[in-house]
Amino acid sequence: MTGHLSGRNVAVTGAGNGIGRAVAILCAAEGARVVVADYGVSLDGSDPTSGVADTVVAEITDAGGTAVAVAGDVSDTAVGQRIVDTAVEAWGSIDGVACAAGILRERMLFNMSDEEFDDVVRVHLRGHFSLYRAASAVMRKQEGGGRLLGFTSGAFVASTAQANYSAAKGGIVSLTKSAAFALRRYGVTANCIAPVAMTRMSEKVPFQIEAGAPEHIAPLAVYLLSEAAREVTAQIYTCTGRRIAVWNQPAEVREMVAANGESFSVDEIAGRLPDDVGLEELPLFADLERRMAEMAENQPAAEGGSGAT
Repeated sequence: MTGHLSGRNVAVTGAGNGIGRAVAILCAAEGARVVVADYGVSLDGSDPTSGVADTVVAEITDAGGTAVAVAGDVSDTAVGQRIVDTAVEAWGSIDGVACAAGILRERMLFNMSDEEFDDVVRVHLRGHFSLYRAASAVMRKQEGGGRLLGFTSGAFVASTAQANYSAAKGGIVSLTKSAAFALRRYGVTANCIAPVAMTRMSEKVPFQIEAGAPEHIAPLAVYLLSEAAREVTAQIYTCTGRRIAVWNQPAEVREMVAANGESFSVDEIAGRLPDDVGLEELPLFADLERRMAEMAENQPAAEGGSGAT
């Protein structure tokens, strides 16, 4: 390792498993002192335990690194504050936070319960807010600013059976861009990774996806938390391990103006909008058709049959 994070203090949520664990371990290997934050819940958010965070801390310290565990529900603002306070009190600063904690509650929109929606948004989106707020309050006053790193997903564009997850991930993008916009003058950057990795959250996906392992996502996280990325902010990067891509920045692309210079009538909108403004195609529609065809093709094999009726 080359010490990209030497002397820096970093907190990683969801650090007991998957991508969060890989990020925490690589941060430590690259010289950071790490707050390993995780409550150790199952995919649906149940059965919390602090053991997973302790296990990762032991792994880091056994390898010669420095780490401390914090257990608790990251969507609780008091827990977010405690994670940041732990770094500041132990080591004097908080130089970066990476927010990888998350749960899933899959359900079609028309069948989704209030709890299934609220729980996913709470852990993902409020979990980011909890860390961002506590960390940015310190970072804006310290020399060198800091790094906020969110974890979104390509599903922020749309999702078939995860409207709650998609809404939360879209919120994370907007929250992160807002943080980048507001905190730039303080030397604080804010970026998102949209990882594609085979974790326990993705292992049941019923179609082929381009994906790496959690360890393949961690190097990009370390880069974005490092001094080398001090000029990088308000960006969303897809990362599969072998491929990194940057997402476009939303912007208006076409417009029309009312003929009378004041306001539109419904008739004028109906007559002009299709040609003058038009539609922006959603690539996911074509991707959804591909996935549905792939699932239909694979289903007979999965069921052990020939597919003949």
